[in-house]
Amino acid sequence: MPTIRRHVLAAALAASALSALPALAQGDYPAAKPVTVVVSYPPGGDTDAIARLFAEKLGQRIKQSVIIDNRPGAGGAIGNGHVGRAAPDGYTLLFTPNPFTTAPMVMKLSGAASYDVLGGYEAVINTATQPLVLVGNPAALGDAKTLPQLVAAAKAGKSVSYASPGAGSPMHIVGEWLNKAAGVKFSHVPYRGVGPSVNDVVAGHVDTAWVTIGAVRQYLGTGKLIPLAIGDAQRSRLAPEVPTLVELGYKDVVVGAWNGFFAPKGTPAAVVKLLNEHLNAILKEPEVVEKLAVFGALPAGGAPDVLARLNQREYAVMGKAIRDLGISAE
Repeated sequence: MPTIRRHVLAAALAASALSALPALAQGDYPAAKPVTVVVSYPPGGDTDAIARLFAEKLGQRIKQSVIIDNRPGAGGAIGNGHVGRAAPDGYTLLFTPNPFTTAPMVMKLSGAASYDVLGGYEAVINTATQPLVLVGNPAALGDAKTLPQLVAAAKAGKSVSYASPGAGSPMHIVGEWLNKAAGVKFSHVPYRGVGPSVNDVVAGHVDTAWVTIGAVRQYLGTGKLIPLAIGDAQRSRLAPEVPTLVELGYKDVVVGAWNGFFAPKGTPAAVVKLLNEHLNAILKEPEVVEKLAVFGALPAGGAPDVLARLNQREYAVMGKAIRDLGISAE
């Protein structure tokens, strides 16, 4: 083939390849279509409400509709798996709390029902943290007004129960970890969500509950519930008077809640960077900080690798705890 003809053919093929590139590679993202944020839980809960807050703010910044798609079921696995299988073009994102990391372990998922926690997604941003708090019904606790007093009462024969929003949840994990560390057996009562567990501890149907701070804040100031301990390593500025489990002598028992955005594996780095920058800016808005506090959440932020490392660390630490404690959602 003559040299000139080869050059013309090569130029034509290059032009054709460029025209076939997706819009996001041409710098137009996200002009092609709305961005869908999958939430693996039903509408109405904390995760859904926080996701909608970020979706509204993100849509304003990228000048494109950001739609929430609720896909609940199987401890979050249905929605999580859907995003893991979605096209890596930046138009499908996952907003999730940290059961994303542990669900395949506690749900005993297999085959098509599971997903690759560490290798199947691109981390975008760790949006917020939510400290876990152990609260008790003062009438049910009797003379025990602190966790050490309650542990002592349990060792002396008092029957103590604790509620969680579900078997295999971070609240279940911290409850069983505390049982082991303290040498007691607070009976686990799983519920389907935070709301029902809070309602029953307020009513006195269960003695205590592990929940997020936002879910019980209205009851802490009225005496209907009393705070006993925080699951994080440090005290929370949302409840600075409440001691941590570490302070109370259970130095290895550290479990918190967090949420963040992930994208399907292979999503272009430029898109991940753009989303990360916008969401970091959103997290600095006073209105957002104020609304997150209502849910007992504190803004986090940072580069995508902050979330990636958090996910990896939780997979290792919580995975070991789940195995050691025999935690299961079944």
